[in-house]
Amino acid sequence: ESGSVQNGDAVRPLSSLGTLSSSFADFPSDQQQLQLLQSAILEDAFSKVIGDDSSKANSENLITTEGNKPQKKTKDISYRLGQRRALFGKRKHLSDYALVCGMFGIIAMVIETELSRTFYTKESIYSYVLKGLISISTAILLGLILMYHAREIQLFMVDNGADDWRIAMTFERILFIVLELLICAIHPIPGQYVFTWTARLAFNYTASVADADVDIILSVPMFLRLYLIGRVMLLHSKLFTDASSRSIGALNKINFDTRFVMKTLMTICPGTVLLVFSVSCWIIAAWTVRVCERYHDAQEVTSTFLGAMWLISITFLSIGYGDMVPHTYCGKGVCLLTGIMGAGCTALVVAVVARKSELTRAEKHVHNFMMDTQLYKKIKNTAANVLRETWLIYKNTKLVKKIDHGRVRQHQRKFLQAIHQLRRLKMEQRKLTDQANTVADLAKTQNMMYDLVLDLQHRTGELDRRIVALEEKLDSILIGVQSLPVVLSQAIAKLQKDFLDDLACRVHFLSSSLSSECCSAHPKQLCPGSSTLETPYS
Repeated sequence: ESGSVQNGDAVRPLSSLGTLSSSFADFPSDQQQLQLLQSAILEDAFSKVIGDDSSKANSENLITTEGNKPQKKTKDISYRLGQRRALFGKRKHLSDYALVCGMFGIIAMVIETELSRTFYTKESIYSYVLKGLISISTAILLGLILMYHAREIQLFMVDNGADDWRIAMTFERILFIVLELLICAIHPIPGQYVFTWTARLAFNYTASVADADVDIILSVPMFLRLYLIGRVMLLHSKLFTDASSRSIGALNKINFDTRFVMKTLMTICPGTVLLVFSVSCWIIAAWTVRVCERYHDAQEVTSTFLGAMWLISITFLSIGYGDMVPHTYCGKGVCLLTGIMGAGCTALVVAVVARKSELTRAEKHVHNFMMDTQLYKKIKNTAANVLRETWLIYKNTKLVKKIDHGRVRQHQRKFLQAIHQLRRLKMEQRKLTDQANTVADLAKTQNMMYDLVLDLQHRTGELDRRIVALEEKLDSILIGVQSLPVVLSQAIAKLQKDFLDDLACRVHFLSSSLSSECCSAHPKQLCPGSSTLETPYS
């Protein structure tokens, strides 16, 4: 039974085929087809029974080997869609919880770093409590990230109909999961651990040696957890959760990722996005510079938060007064990244302002119409000036007794100026026409032409159908006209035959009227086959 079933489909046993084929040869020819049909039905029923038995045996084996593991669920489309929707909701909740844990760890890290610098040491119980909370939140965050990626793998299996989760574990996915776990696992460890930090001061170039906490190396990378904000924005976006928008995006081959959501936000509210991004980067970079510089800043210039914010602001805006400079490579690296982000944000601000300053399509149409009207009026006035100066030149040269050459030269000068002005106005009108023909207008014109051509094709098809109907009617009329002589000849022949029969009957009647036997007989009795049709000869 197990050998006759492959991939859940029943396969007919070869032995039954051989016996049936040998028995078919003994039947007579008139009963062979009926016997073939009956044997095929029996054979299919037998194979289905074998398949059902084997599938039941396999399911029983799975139940016995795996204990209380549920059976394999159906793969119909309704169940898959429901499961996919449930996985979407679970994934969104896991992302929210991960963001909460990540932000809690960052806030606790900032509080512990500030308090351990001023109020207590790293060996204090308060430091251990705060770092313990950071470690607990980090462990929860790692578990949530693993659960999130497990839901991602389940979604992949549902979308692609896969049975084994190992199919979804590609090298790229594994690398991404490991990198994400490493980023989120970095946090300050409870206890006090120091290292010797040597830096060269900026203005006097003397070496500065200090014992710094290892927590600086483990605290600053915790800001990388802010990537979870982009994931939460993606999963809560209307474009990502709406089925209609996802369907349209799938038809247009658009990937709904964080980049697409950020582009959409930059299109909808660019000012708000740039403001939030710039202020967030400003505050984070200022606090990072303060933490990096506080061990080597004896004058407390850049180690204060306000001083660090001033340094970051002049670096972000690419001003660079030079009154404040970082001493450590950590601070220099943060300032370098701040300058790069400042240049990018400045370019984005310029692009947004330029786009907001542009006229809309309706405003462009109104502006082009007004400019075209003004140019048309100027062209008419200039053409009138050309005609006027032409007439005045002709008048002062041909219609006067004494020619005033000064006045003639004046009118000739005005005539040339009017001609040049007319050429310039026509050139401006041509440029305005070229500027008005934008890509959107061309697309609109193309759509209008497509509608006109479609209407013309529809009318042409209707005209073709009418012409075909008219041709059919003309053919029927032609056939009728062609058959008319035959009908007329048949009618004339019938009339002639009837006339001759009637004439023969009358001649016979006249010839037989001499005898006494036919005197009392009626003509209709003598000629029963004659017609009663009256003719002019009657």
